[in-house]
Amino acid sequence: MDGFIGILGVVALLVVVGGAFGLLLPGKTSWLWLLAAVGLVLVNDAMLTRAWGLIPDLIPHTDWNWQGKVMALAVTLAVASLPMFGWKRSALTLTQAPGSWRTALPVTAAYAGLFLAMALIFPNESASKETIAFQLTMPGFEEEPFYRGVLLLALARAFSGRMRFLGVDWSLGAILSCALFGLAHAFSFSDGAFSFDPMTMALTGLPSLIGVWLVLRTRSLLLPIVMHNFGNAIMLLV
Repeated sequence: MDGFIGILGVVALLVVVGGAFGLLLPGKTSWLWLLAAVGLVLVNDAMLTRAWGLIPDLIPHTDWNWQGKVMALAVTLAVASLPMFGWKRSALTLTQAPGSWRTALPVTAAYAGLFLAMALIFPNESASKETIAFQLTMPGFEEEPFYRGVLLLALARAFSGRMRFLGVDWSLGAILSCALFGLAHAFSFSDGAFSFDPMTMALTGLPSLIGVWLVLRTRSLLLPIVMHNFGNAIMLLV
């Protein structure tokens, strides 16, 4: 129940912030796509939590949420298959935008170097094989197609205004997708109260801006997925 209330809080924030910008930007907001984004957030959380515990756990005796991640990814891929989304428009393609490698690869390498340096400076305790396998796969495979794929597409269509920065066209939806990614990690409900961890928000929301930039630059989720899983796993491998 706490998880359900927590995601309702996140959705309420999206509705309030998105609605406020919608009123401030008349004619540049699609309320239908904003509602679609709200629905995506709710469905994604329902899959991750096995409908908040209502769906039986079919993969017991594991330390990580393999079933929830697989279910969430399956629904994301199904949404991307819908005509109004499309796999290519959702960046679910290996094809990179022409000329994008020249700038995208150095950014990815710098990100990897930063996390490698952090792993060397702040070493972790040894991890189990399951933990390493999970961090090398599921975070990037599930979260990137959702947050930097279908959700980014829905929010980008919800707000039509664009601003060119660092060689790509940013929308308000792109910023909101990063905020939602941060809130998914930093915002929760337990013991009858909402809680928010600013440090977790910063450590997740800010790096997601790089992921969005890579998607907007390359039109593909390939590098964001590689970058995401590397960042999660390198701390366990060094």
